[in-house]
Amino acid sequence: MNTSLFCRRLLVTIQSPFIKFRKKTPLLSFVVGRLITMFFLLFLLGFALFGLMELAPGDIVDQMMTQQLLSSAQGGAPSGGVQGGGSTSQDNFTQVQMEQLHREFGLDQPFYIQYFKWLQRVVFHGDLGTSLISRAPVGFLLGSRIWNSLLINLISLVFITFFSFLLGIYFASKAGTRTDTAVTFFALFFHAFPGILLLILLQLFASLTGLFPVTAYPDFPFSEAPLQFTFSYAHHIFLPLLASFLGGIGGTMRMIRATMLDQMGMPYILAIRARGISEKKVYLHHAFRNTLNPYITGSANLLASLFNGSLVLEIIFAYPGLGRLMYEAVLQEDINLVLANSMFISALVLVGMVISDILLAVVDPRIRYGKE
Repeated sequence: MNTSLFCRRLLVTIQSPFIKFRKKTPLLSFVVGRLITMFFLLFLLGFALFGLMELAPGDIVDQMMTQQLLSSAQGGAPSGGVQGGGSTSQDNFTQVQMEQLHREFGLDQPFYIQYFKWLQRVVFHGDLGTSLISRAPVGFLLGSRIWNSLLINLISLVFITFFSFLLGIYFASKAGTRTDTAVTFFALFFHAFPGILLLILLQLFASLTGLFPVTAYPDFPFSEAPLQFTFSYAHHIFLPLLASFLGGIGGTMRMIRATMLDQMGMPYILAIRARGISEKKVYLHHAFRNTLNPYITGSANLLASLFNGSLVLEIIFAYPGLGRLMYEAVLQEDINLVLANSMFISALVLVGMVISDILLAVVDPRIRYGKE
């Protein structure tokens, strides 16, 4: 009994600073808790990725040696008995090389040891490692692609957000009309239409008409001619951006329209109308604010879906972004590059969720984290 009482008092003593911190700064304590959860989820994600790559048949060393043997075979093989002796010598040499490369890359150790070594290197030295294929620093490879992916996805997010609110609020005021029915039909159509098929059709359109490039990135750097690059970039990404916009606006617009219609039937809207306030103010100043909550909640998922969809976009339109880099790294089983890329995208989504929770508390005074 005394031991049980001692444990309870010890637990209360340990918890008391955290309880006081939560009461004094509820929002900050909520953010800290979400960040701790985020780091824990990233840790589990990295561990799972290392395990999955371990289960994949072969590894990067096998691919490198296969390519080397194919290159040697295409270069011509000796004839007669020399070929037999050379083949045995080459097999032994290949086996020695493979063992050496496995030790060099650390692939001769269990995957969990590889993962903890990688984690130690990242946390204490900020070193994401070296690409096993190109032998370039992973941080450099990600840095050269991050801004491209962020730019096209953020542009798409801004356009989807703006037009979703604009059209959703407008057609909520026209609910039941023929125009509203037609727009709802097309929104459902593009929302359900396969994104990869839409991208292929748009690329065929660009190829047949010549109005737009079939690639989504200019063939010269920004530093060479900044103004010309800006216009050329806008021309190159128009069709991929159109595909992303059409695929994303349908669901978001319908969600905002449905939320607006739900708000317009609330008793407080009837009370506001009874006071003689204009319909424009009813929509924009009162009902509109309450449509922000579901959008903010889903914005992190929308950004995640845009990044996931950009994988296909970047492959089809040869856009130099993170999605294409990830695809090439998975095919080549470049574990350092795969892990760093996955961690970045996952961290971006988790940070977006934390930001959306903070924005909910900002726009809605009824939400106060840590208070009952």
